[in-house]
Amino acid sequence: MAQAGARPWARSDAKHQAIVRAAREVFLSNGYLGTNMDLIASRSGVSKQTVYTHFGSKEALFLEIVGSMTGDAGDRVHHERPELGDGDDLGAYLRAFAERQLRIVTEPELLQLRRLVIGEVGRFPELAKVLYERGPQRAIDEITAMFQRLRERGLLSCDDPAAAAEWFNWLVMAAPLNRAMMLGDAAVPDEGDLREHVAEAVRIFLAAFGPAPRS
Repeated sequence: MAQAGARPWARSDAKHQAIVRAAREVFLSNGYLGTNMDLIASRSGVSKQTVYTHFGSKEALFLEIVGSMTGDAGDRVHHERPELGDGDDLGAYLRAFAERQLRIVTEPELLQLRRLVIGEVGRFPELAKVLYERGPQRAIDEITAMFQRLRERGLLSCDDPAAAAEWFNWLVMAAPLNRAMMLGDAAVPDEGDLREHVAEAVRIFLAAFGPAPRS
């Protein structure tokens, strides 16, 4: 999503990437109000004018950080997902996907970003829109497409794959993500708790949406 004031630089441009890395570190450490372009310029090894040339404004740079972090996290969740092979166990497949999704979404930097965006939503409602579209909404869209394919193969019983995707996503994400958001990184589930939570979420989901028994 192009932002007002930003320049159409290639994301592979070295100076562009240096600015993004420095801005990510500064915004997450200092918050939006505590961040200034001088510090970002100093950390990235470029002039302040170069920062403005690439991004136009502090707000545009912040939007870039929100979009790039959530987009990159989504890529890691969805681009590494294999297809379910014939004879593969559906429950194991869904558990592996959900475990990867939950691990990534509860990474400390992503939790910090989510808290920061929520704190700034009154000032910049566009931030929350970017975070939602590239985070939860993308996840639900990707899961919907996955469930549509599984439904066509007779592996799920759901008239509405999008509704089933909503249930699956929030059965997996809601409780651990809310605890981590409100109670801090110490509330992020450890590996054992994460696997236990995901296994129960998938069990409940398949009890409602699993394949119909054969007569």
